Amino acid sequence: MWQSSQGIPNIPDITHPEELIELGNQIIQASLILIILTFFLGIGIAIINFSIPSRQESEPNNLINELVSQYSSLLKKLPHLILVLILLVGGFFLCSTLSNRYHNWEQAKISKIAAGVAGDRASGTEFYRLEQIAPKVRYIVEEPYTYYQWVENKQVEIKSTRNVDKFLNINASKIQVNINQAKDVQNLKAVYVVDFSAEYQVTNQLQNIQEFFFDIRPPYGYSLLQNFRVEQNNKRLIPTNPGNYSFPFNLSPEETINFKVNYQAQGAPRWIYNANNQLLSNFRLIALANFPKADFASGIVPTETIESNPGRKFTWVFDDNVSVKNPFGVFTATDSVKNTGILPRLLILAPLLFLWWLILLYFSLPLSLRDVAILGGIFFACLLTLTYFSRFMDAKFSWSLISPILLFLVWGLGSNRQASFAAIICTISGGILPIFALLIPYSGLTLSIAGLLSVVWLVVRHWYGWYSVNNSFN
Repeated sequence: MWQSSQGIPNIPDITHPEELIELGNQIIQASLILIILTFFLGIGIAIINFSIPSRQESEPNNLINELVSQYSSLLKKLPHLILVLILLVGGFFLCSTLSNRYHNWEQAKISKIAAGVAGDRASGTEFYRLEQIAPKVRYIVEEPYTYYQWVENKQVEIKSTRNVDKFLNINASKIQVNINQAKDVQNLKAVYVVDFSAEYQVTNQLQNIQEFFFDIRPPYGYSLLQNFRVEQNNKRLIPTNPGNYSFPFNLSPEETINFKVNYQAQGAPRWIYNANNQLLSNFRLIALANFPKADFASGIVPTETIESNPGRKFTWVFDDNVSVKNPFGVFTATDSVKNTGILPRLLILAPLLFLWWLILLYFSLPLSLRDVAILGGIFFACLLTLTYFSRFMDAKFSWSLISPILLFLVWGLGSNRQASFAAIICTISGGILPIFALLIPYSGLTLSIAGLLSVVWLVVRHWYGWYSVNNSFN
């Protein structure tokens, strides 16, 4: 019934060697192209520089000098660019792997909950319920019919008779079901142990028919059936053929007869009664579920529900004719699994959040290669901690515990109090708030606040020249 947990499609996982090798080849190719372009750009600038005669205040010479200066500046910034690319690519692989892992954990949790109330497999067919189908009272009549045959190239009409099954309505049904829930010691799945007792009343409303069959099948989907017994006026009936569960009886016109059906069955943790396209009249079903978290199945609301210790008692009463299309009964409700897929989405977007945070820091503080490397380690270590903490506690609560630690670590990035304060603002607006936004329902609003705070900080820092902080940076 339940498929094995699968990772998120098209997301690389560093535990899959074939994906890692393929992406590694692509990264190597892209790096070679970047190195070649940088190399040839430098050669081109050098050739142009040597090809133009050296003149004082010459416009071409000034242009070449500016290009050489910019190229030199680019080479100085290239280590930062390479380090950031390494952190982004490495962080992407780490986060995509964690995203797949967390997705698998969520699916395994859902499968475990579902498996606790799932049925067993038998003979290649999956049974998820114990389903009792309403009995039928059948009789046979002969009806004329006409068919045609070809005789000596002529179409001949032939009249004959055939046996046709007809059915009587059941006058009244009174059913009592006691359901206990047990655990299968082999696979720890829930098992229903059902004690079924029913009384059916039938009246012969026909004048010329006295021979009938009481057809009732055992519950569909059982793993164990015992003490199956059908009685007519306290006399046990024997089926016409073993295994067909069709019991013959005689009933005179206008006469009424009662049938009793009893059995004990074990099967999947869901018991339902199927009206089998019949009109139910004078119907009463009492289902006593002797276990917690019992609820009614198939959306047919019980006439009465009584809480009992430790379960519930459900009663369906239909006094007049009623057509019930859906089966109805009892199943074991499970706790709903909420907020799935939130952390995998956050982890997939984590490299972009890291880039957002890093850009804010670059525009606010002077960063060395060592600082950038440490910042990358701190950020992804916090995400790794969040991923594993979220398996045991709420993700929002986990991030609330991790955020003060992140702020404490980032405080040491500044050389003085003002610089540390700037690092704190960048971390809140570019790191803590965006991650928190992806963990709560109002993601768009919180991300907007974080983006606005980031822009306001950059405007205050560069355009309005916040004096105390500005002096610290320049």
